[in-house]
Amino acid sequence: MPEPDQSIGRKILSFFVKEEEAAPGTAAGTAPASTNAQPRPAAPAQPVPASPVGPAPTPAVPPGTVDPKFAQHFADVLAQNNPPGPDYFEFRETLRSLNNLGLTEEKQYQAAWASFKALSGKADVSLLTNTASQYIAALNKDRDGFSKSVEAALAERVGGLQNEQKRLQAESEALAKQLLEIQKQIDANTQRLNAIGGEITEQSTKITQNRASYDATFAHFTDQIKADIDKIKSYLN
Repeated sequence: MPEPDQSIGRKILSFFVKEEEAAPGTAAGTAPASTNAQPRPAAPAQPVPASPVGPAPTPAVPPGTVDPKFAQHFADVLAQNNPPGPDYFEFRETLRSLNNLGLTEEKQYQAAWASFKALSGKADVSLLTNTASQYIAALNKDRDGFSKSVEAALAERVGGLQNEQKRLQAESEALAKQLLEIQKQIDANTQRLNAIGGEITEQSTKITQNRASYDATFAHFTDQIKADIDKIKSYLN
């Protein structure tokens, strides 16, 4: 029977991220593959850089490394684009199960291919490479959406602060030329200007760290799929 949506995402996640790499509470499932998995009706929500309140917390994941948050997101993207019937993921699951048998890499791919042919009843290697390429296309589409959300966040949050900074600087220059009774207003604006510099650094750092973690996780997924495509072409053609 078809497995639940969440189990497909956990299984796909386990293909790319080892269990010990996952954050607490992020399951790396190892349920058996289902040959009847159905495509999901809608893509997962696009990750949007979080809006911090107060000082930026110390990031749990170093920038530029695989982030369990994005790893789970990519697994969900792939699960949403998983078509019915055996494809690249069933082949990869079989390949993963052969890791501890002492076989050479080439033998592992050939054995996984033999098992996949028996499972799917098809002997065309392009079924693997084509579906793997489709998954890369889905990840690329997701990355395009994420990049747009990053640019929008920068324009909205940092751009707004920069505009406020310019406005207050001009206002302070005008107030400086007026009478002493408006000195309190000038001091208030100056204090705000000092605070804006820290806010710009805080917002820029957090969004940049989020993008670096996304890019590293994206590369981790796509590099593994691309490597499999190359090896499939090398070993199985």
